[in-house]
Formats: sequence, C-alpha cells, structure tokens
Amino acid sequence: MSQIHFRFYAELNDFLPISLRQIRFLHDYSGSASVKHLVESLNVPHTEVDLILVNGRSVGFNHLVKDGNEISVYPVFESLDISAVGRLRPTPLRDTKFILDTHLGQLATYLRLIGFDTLYRNDYRDPELAQISSLESRILLTKDRGLLKRNLVTHGYCVRSRYPRDQLVEVVKRFDLSGSIQPFKRCLRCNSLLEPVEKEKIAHRLPANTRRYYDEFTTCVGCQQLYWPGSHYQRMCRFLKEVLDLEL
Repeated sequence: MSQIHFRFYAELNDFLPISLRQIRFLHDYSGSASVKHLVESLNVPHTEVDLILVNGRSVGFNHLVKDGNEISVYPVFESLDISAVGRLRPTPLRDTKFILDTHLGQLATYLRLIGFDTLYRNDYRDPELAQISSLESRILLTKDRGLLKRNLVTHGYCVRSRYPRDQLVEVVKRFDLSGSIQPFKRCLRCNSLLEPVEKEKIAHRLPANTRRYYDEFTTCVGCQQLYWPGSHYQRMCRFLKEVLDLEL
C-alpha cells in the first residue's frame, strides 16, 4: 500500500467529506494510479479541476503518482489565464454555450433569457449529453457527479444550488458571465435567436388587444414564436433586476 498527501482548494472541497475539507490529508492507494484516477476516486469530477501540482510541479491528468507525493488540486479558473503554470484543459470557452441535464430545465430557461446558447431536453441520456458537450464545445451543467467523470467531457460543472434562481446566480458567477449577458436575445422555448418583425406581417397571429396596444415584436427564427413587451416581459425584467441586479 502506498500513500500520498492531498490538498484540495476552494469549491473543490464541496465534493469531499466534511472531515477532509480545507486540510492536507493522507490518502492510501495501491498499484499504479494516475492523478486523475485518484482525484475522481475522492468524488471530485475532473471537469472541476484546472491545475494539479505534484511536489510543486504542474502535471497532467495522466501523470502517475508515486508514494509520498504531495498533491495540490485547484478548481477551474474560467476567467483567469493560468497558462504559465500549465492549466489542464483546452483554452477556456470564450463563446460560452451550455447543455443541461434533465434536472435543470428551469435553469435552461433562465440561461436562454439572458442570452446564452443553451441546449436542453428532458429525455437526454447521459452518453448523449457527454457526446454533444464534446462535439459542440458546450459546458455540461448537471447535478450528477458521475456524468462529469466521463472522459468525453472536458468542460462541465456540478450545480450546487437546489433552487433555479440560486442556480442562475451560481452559474453566472462561476463562469464570469456578467459582462456577456444579452437579455431577450433567444427564444425561451427552442433556444433559437430572435429577430425583429414588422407588425403588419404577423398581425393575423395576434390577439385583438395585443394588436391594439403593442407595435414592437420579435419572432423566433426556429419555431416562429412571437414576443412583445407585454406584462410577461415586464415580469422578466423585474426578475432580472431582483436576481442579477440588471437594469433594463
């Protein structure tokens, strides 16, 4: 049996038992093991990790550990360039796109509301989520740690909060999205972009009161859903003010 010392930093401690959080601790292992295997054996998904130091030196996930190694594990720095010390994943996703698992449907709607390309279906299976995340360079948001351990997934995040409003704030902060928010840019139903449309062209689709009181409309280029600044729009503006402190 071999032993190493681990120390996990910042939010990575969320995944550890309380007794191991925020401390340097001894970990036993047997045989030949990569640092990725040992990190994930402690229930920390590799997608949450962006820097690993072994005896003070930056290493990759495939690095084989040795008895007595001192291992420090740091979380993803999505908004901070740490390339000089050897970050573990591809360049951070500048064109931020998401795919969400079946438990995060309301969060998907909220992310679309603030303008982010967000795929969601309530029947996505885990292999499909991992494959789409990889092929389309999408950040996989989930509450399933096991899903984030799949080798295909390079960018992912385990959502901690239980409630959708809190989840939205958590994701915005986690990925430093506040400077990229563009409300009312996407369709809440299908995720396609919205574009302005002349009232005369869609007047036949409008309720009588809507035709009478509103003149500005947008339409979804995908599903043709219509949007206008009615009472629902005002409620969404208040929501964004309350949750993200956005002035619209």
